[in-house]
Amino acid sequence: MEYSPPPFFKRGPSLITRFTFFSVLSVCLLVSDARFNYLHLVRQGFGAMVYPIQSLASMPGVLAGRIGAFFVTQSQLQRENEQLRRVELHNSAAIQVQKSLEQENQRLRQLLAMRERLPRDFIAAEILYGHRDPFTRRVVIDRGIQNGVTSGQAVVDETGVIGQVTRVFPWVSEVTLITDKEQAVPIQVVRSGLRGVTFGIGYDGTLELRFMPVNADIQNGDLLVTSGIDGTYPTGLPVATVTNVERNAAYAFARITCTPAAGVNRSRQVMVVSTTDKLPENPAAEEEPGPKGKKVKR
Repeated sequence: MEYSPPPFFKRGPSLITRFTFFSVLSVCLLVSDARFNYLHLVRQGFGAMVYPIQSLASMPGVLAGRIGAFFVTQSQLQRENEQLRRVELHNSAAIQVQKSLEQENQRLRQLLAMRERLPRDFIAAEILYGHRDPFTRRVVIDRGIQNGVTSGQAVVDETGVIGQVTRVFPWVSEVTLITDKEQAVPIQVVRSGLRGVTFGIGYDGTLELRFMPVNADIQNGDLLVTSGIDGTYPTGLPVATVTNVERNAAYAFARITCTPAAGVNRSRQVMVVSTTDKLPENPAAEEEPGPKGKKVKR
């Protein structure tokens, strides 16, 4: 009888067999978990068992991060406090100068017997949501008739004009932004005193200053503020900054593009200007006799 000694290393299935078996098993597990979610409880169990180990392993890094953040926050707060002190000192000086200028302006108006402007009152409001029509630039604020808001009032934020109240409801109001196609704002160039009208073009971030002659004294960087000649917007509110001026001798008007000064598409808290300057009433149109004895207005 022949006898063969046992192999030195005991061998199991071949590599191809094991590879095929585990590949099929993996595919079956993937399909069953994706279709029937069988392994959800298994994953939860393994996650519950591994979580304490993960917490212990990440604890040194978390502690080091918290300690570093504490010292960074302390130094950052100290820098911010120092910066705020400097800003407060600068603002206090500016406020003193402004008060002095207001008093001087009041004395000059009294000296020249000019009409004094009424103080402006503001109604704080918050933007609730935008308009449903994507082709308009309108928002709805949380103030209405019950809060003293009326149609036509100007709406501003901390940097300039946002728009104008166009529709008023008992508890909310609709505000048309200055970038809307149907919105126009009378403005004045601070540097040169030139007056004009800005128009929205239908999307945020850009305004047009139209009907300005080619030789008009306006340039990039000029600040545009409300002129107040329409009786709606108070005088001196920032509206936009000139960003591009295109002059072509073939056209009668220059093409002027502006950037709104206010956060038209990002502000959340706004203010409604509830008091504007009172203007004298327009004189009644005089009547003249027409060619056939009829009276016409001029």
